[in-house]
Amino acid sequence: MDRKERKRLNTLIKYEEEARSEGFRCIAGLDEAGRGPLAGPVVAAACIIPEGVFFPGINDSKKLTPLQRERLFAQITGHETVVYAIEWVSSLEIDRVNIFQATVMAMLQAVAKLSSIPDCLLVDGMQLPHPIIPVKKIIEGDVKSQSIAAASILAKVTRDRLMEELDTHWPQYGFKKHKGYGTAFHLEALATHGPCPIHRRSFEPIKSYKVPTVKLKGQ
Repeated sequence: MDRKERKRLNTLIKYEEEARSEGFRCIAGLDEAGRGPLAGPVVAAACIIPEGVFFPGINDSKKLTPLQRERLFAQITGHETVVYAIEWVSSLEIDRVNIFQATVMAMLQAVAKLSSIPDCLLVDGMQLPHPIIPVKKIIEGDVKSQSIAAASILAKVTRDRLMEELDTHWPQYGFKKHKGYGTAFHLEALATHGPCPIHRRSFEPIKSYKVPTVKLKGQ
């Protein structure tokens, strides 16, 4: 690792160090993927990276290529001292409770699933209402905190893989390529075929469609 990257990585543990200076010892970063798409689940990840552990090249998942994300995903999940958990909430639940509440649900479920109980949560851009654990909201946390950046990668890669799997059931929508976002191709496919079961019925323009839901073959 060169000096420039070491310096950059040291800036990414500022919030973790601040939390440790306040007496916290088990600090988890949280982030989500999939709040904006028209289809598919919202995915949240929680990640605890011990003091002194660094992942060169780590950054906000949106600033990385798919290959870089996959490489870092393997490094993070394969590291023997890193504790992480990933959870997701379906499009049906998103429609039932709204996307914000679904994101909160996914994050709280990820925290609850961790094998180590954190005593502080660093959350990207939202004040997570955890009933017990102190929460620190960090705007643009995925570019300011290594643990949040790691969570963003875990959530993004997991969601992309889920959407690629769902593409095998409904290939006409192109989920493998756009991951459910409202691209021109996706909107055209919606206009042609109508929504399928993983489309978010509470999101426009799907909310305004008056056509039956496309089902799996054989249903």
